[in-house]
Amino acid sequence: MTGRLVDVESRIGTVHKLSAVISAMRGIAAARVQEAQRHLASIRAFSDTIGGAIGQALALMPATDRAAPGPAGPGSHAIVAFCAEQGFAGAFSERILTAASALMAQDPARRHDLLIVGDRGLLAAEAQGQAVAWSAPMIAHPDQAAALADRITDALYRRMTEEQLVKITVICAQPDGPEEGMPQTRQLLPFDLSRFVQPAQTAAPRIALPAPALLARLIEEYVFAELSEAVMLSFAAENRARMRAMIAAQSNVNDTLDGLITRGRQLRQQEITDEIVELAMGSLTA
Repeated sequence: MTGRLVDVESRIGTVHKLSAVISAMRGIAAARVQEAQRHLASIRAFSDTIGGAIGQALALMPATDRAAPGPAGPGSHAIVAFCAEQGFAGAFSERILTAASALMAQDPARRHDLLIVGDRGLLAAEAQGQAVAWSAPMIAHPDQAAALADRITDALYRRMTEEQLVKITVICAQPDGPEEGMPQTRQLLPFDLSRFVQPAQTAAPRIALPAPALLARLIEEYVFAELSEAVMLSFAAENRARMRAMIAAQSNVNDTLDGLITRGRQLRQQEITDEIVELAMGSLTA
């Protein structure tokens, strides 16, 4: 930046425009977080309903048959990493990818397939030299969560039929609480049936499917619900990270603006002083 007042004033105008853009981005991110929180309540209600149905289905089966269907033994491990879709989210994607690498390091003998959700995460993985087996863009609006969860579910089940996939882990960030922004892992496969409470009831519910088939269907629905929740959590966490980045950027912009305004006042005062000196010298030589 030069020492001319006109240049400083031009820079002040540019910084004001940048401040408006930052404020708009922060407002959009905040609105998306609120939308995601509302959708999370619905997803969790659906998940609780399916979980209750799983408990009822388990009560219909002999104790020896209460094991989740699916492959077992040695095989590959699919890691679904929910990263950022857009920029200005800090190290959001890098933290998720670091957590994925740590999971792989825990079991180096096993084959690991990295499935990435979020285009920024895909770029970060490629920059780090991580092999990506599958990828998909992150949602731009909460209403798209179900479609993305369907797409991820299809990709996982396709891998289960094409290869010996015995473990599935989801990594997503928490949008709030004491661990805000930190990666959290969830195991989808092997499916843990011990977490579902079997209700104490005298009359068994009427069902149209054999109990094992019903349980398998309910597990599929529950996995879909967990993936939908992971999508929404990641969407909220990414936008909350963007909010924090915009708050920091706004602080830096305000500091820059204060410095420019101070410099502009100094240059304006200097111009006035120079003008007075020039007029005084002119009157003395006249």
